[in-house]
Amino acid sequence: MLTELFHNMMHSTPQGFVGVSLIFIYFAIILYTAFYRIRKGEHLDH
Repeated sequence: MLTELFHNMMHSTPQGFVGVSLIFIYFAIILYTAFYRIRKGEHLDH
């Protein structure tokens, strides 16, 4: 799925390339934040 998205991104318009790149960056930030909070244990402070 990600390889197909990346492949299609390479054949898109510049606006599409930037948009998909920003989606990848946003996804990476979400994953980093989730793993950081899990590792720190903040999800247990409810």
